[in-house]
Amino acid sequence: MRAPRALFPVLAALFATAVLAAPAQAAPLAGKYVAIGDSYTTAPGTRTYDNPNDACRRGPLTYTRLWAASHPSVAFVEAACSGAKTADVLTDQVPLLTADTTLVTIQVGGNDVGFVDVLTNCILTIDDRDCVNGVELAKQAANAYLSPALAQVYAAVRAKAPSARVIVVGYPRIYTIRGNCGIFGLSDTERNALNSAADTLAAVMAQRAAEAGFTFLDARPIFDPHTLCSSGTKWLTSLEWDKINESYHPNAAGHRDGYYAALNSLTAGVRGVA
Repeated sequence: MRAPRALFPVLAALFATAVLAAPAQAAPLAGKYVAIGDSYTTAPGTRTYDNPNDACRRGPLTYTRLWAASHPSVAFVEAACSGAKTADVLTDQVPLLTADTTLVTIQVGGNDVGFVDVLTNCILTIDDRDCVNGVELAKQAANAYLSPALAQVYAAVRAKAPSARVIVVGYPRIYTIRGNCGIFGLSDTERNALNSAADTLAAVMAQRAAEAGFTFLDARPIFDPHTLCSSGTKWLTSLEWDKINESYHPNAAGHRDGYYAALNSLTAGVRGVA
């Protein structure tokens, strides 16, 4: 039996309403972001962790998490782990890259040259020369050991993620020289030496990044107005004896206003990334 002609407009309206009321399908993910690195990529310094007992020490306030949260259409893989060296990155983190990866950030190298030990020595030693000598050894290691190790890491990243935009993230200088640090703490000689180590790391990382065709995010000019002893808002944690593993890392503001802002600017408008 046929429906009366007068019912056709009513049925059509009901059908249209049902279609409009149907739940929308989720938009497909537009790209994949993999964060590779060490404790500067994870949460030390922010004092906020997913699990304080997790050795990787990941947390929600890092620049990588902030970028991922602001780009919800991009899949996010957090490979970074506190304490990582280049060998750890090759073994544990690079394998998480896939051919569909569209963005990679890499921040590793400080642990390879023993920068934590260098800092500790400068803090504990009385003689400036002991600190300076330790820094010089770290700088030699950066050129002799870290440089070829980074070349190996960057080549492995490119092989696993051939189409990805890769950004090598650098480390900041720690101190403002002749700044507002009072009469206690390290001397300006020691602070200068530690800053020179950051400069050497930046030079090595930038060179290897350029050779690999990667972008280098230089943290030094971004953080310089906000380093320890500066007159501005501090973006780095100072020495804390009761929480030594929080010391000399980006704090929440450093991740948010420093690294995240710079990364967001670099990736703005990039196809498959932004």
